[in-house]
Amino acid sequence: MRRFFSGFGLVMLVVCGIILAVTFVERLPSNPDAFAALYESWVRLLEYVPLFLPLAVFMGTLLASYNLTKSSESIIVSSAGMSPYQASRPFFIGAALIGIIATTLVNPYSVRVSTDNITPEHLQLVDNQIWLREASDNGYTTLNADTMHKSGNILIFENTTIFFQDPSFKLTERIQAETVRLSNDGLNATNATIWDNNGNMRKSDWHMETLLNPQTVLDRYLQPDQISFWDLPEFIEKMSDIGAPTRGHLVQFWTLLFLPLTMIAMATLGVAFSQTKQRRNYSFGIKFSIGILTCFAVYFLTNMFNALGATGALPPLLAIIAPPLIIIAGAGIFITSFDTI
Repeated sequence: MRRFFSGFGLVMLVVCGIILAVTFVERLPSNPDAFAALYESWVRLLEYVPLFLPLAVFMGTLLASYNLTKSSESIIVSSAGMSPYQASRPFFIGAALIGIIATTLVNPYSVRVSTDNITPEHLQLVDNQIWLREASDNGYTTLNADTMHKSGNILIFENTTIFFQDPSFKLTERIQAETVRLSNDGLNATNATIWDNNGNMRKSDWHMETLLNPQTVLDRYLQPDQISFWDLPEFIEKMSDIGAPTRGHLVQFWTLLFLPLTMIAMATLGVAFSQTKQRRNYSFGIKFSIGILTCFAVYFLTNMFNALGATGALPPLLAIIAPPLIIIAGAGIFITSFDTI
């Protein structure tokens, strides 16, 4: 298990270092200083971690198995009567621990950091714009904005237009402002342009109390992967109560819940690729290359099932557990067949 975590850590260090360096250079011109660019690069890196985590587990397993074979330790283990499954148990336990940590700790931290720096690419927009609507006994309030970002506990809307309608949907007031701020105290704008139902215009500061708050707006517009694993069940229940679509959020929840199973599947695949009876001239380079291609095929298979689950072609739960079970079954058959040759 120590060698497995060493191999896994080496792969993660190399991949994370490359991504962090490239992102840092890319973000440096658009930030005021190097520290801000480094922080933004760190946030982006956390978003990429789920993409290469299965690859890192696979390569960590392959590296650990290679070191054991190179030192003839795997041969000694087999001669002692241990089956490949018994010898691979540390890999499976380590992979499951990585999946549990990624789900319960890394994901919530990544979500918290990324939602502190909201950009439009994190949001599910309608016609590439922000639309909010609130109904009350006095009528309807509709807010339209080009972009939205977060500053502390305040949401800031840019190039905003707010429409007020009475219960019969007649337009009673229109407000335009370059910047509108939403806090727990309501909506606020400075030097806003206000038109009444008679077409009269005036400029003044504007404030309105509303049931909306920054958290409810973010919950409405954030992508499923921008919601913490611990918050997803309650969020899905609330969205279901109002009749909003939740398939994407269900897929995300089941993906995180069964991430340890996915990691075990990749460790099983790594064990299958590391099977050899050679003590010397172990063809690690060839298996490494084939393994990379196989990981891309697995990534495509997983994304295909995720898409089927998100569109409703498959139940979300089945769409998530099918790929790792297929990988475990295929790799297990290969390991058993190789062991009985």
